[in-house]
Amino acid sequence: MTVKQLLIPILLGSLAACNTTGGEPLSEASPYAPSVDRSADSVDGLIVGHRLMEAGEYELALKSYYRAAADTGVTPDLLSALGSANLRLGRLGQAEGLLRQSVEMNPDFVPAWNNLGVLLMEKGEYGEAKEVFRRAYALDSGESDAIRENFRISAEKVNEPGYGAENNNEFALVRRGSNEYLILHAP
Repeated sequence: MTVKQLLIPILLGSLAACNTTGGEPLSEASPYAPSVDRSADSVDGLIVGHRLMEAGEYELALKSYYRAAADTGVTPDLLSALGSANLRLGRLGQAEGLLRQSVEMNPDFVPAWNNLGVLLMEKGEYGEAKEVFRRAYALDSGESDAIRENFRISAEKVNEPGYGAENNNEFALVRRGSNEYLILHAP
């Protein structure tokens, strides 16, 4: 007998083992995953990505954001989300390009400006970060305490560059919804 002749019955047996329900719907107690309803509306990839970011699953969030881009096209919100995910993954160069594209597409988009400021702080570019935070704070009309705090920290780092040595204020801001922000601490 050849190897091919030996493998065919094994493969057929394992395929038969996959259908344990015989076409019956799975019960709640079943250890198997339920089937997918392909006719149902899908969940917005941007929302899924935000939830994954919240859960600390940055690589999965990035994939979800790419799926959202395929569905809805590239928007400033999506570019900002992609930049934030790349920032959390330590990919500062990619994150910076995406965040700068986001603010270029929509110069009034507060979360993108703030996230760009966070990135610049991570890179040690405190002067530019301070100006970016100032712009985000002005566009936000002082509504967000988180942006005000980011601006304050950047101003202190410009005035006292050694400030970060004893006070490690690493942060990242992610947009969760319309005018709702969440500060995440960097790893």
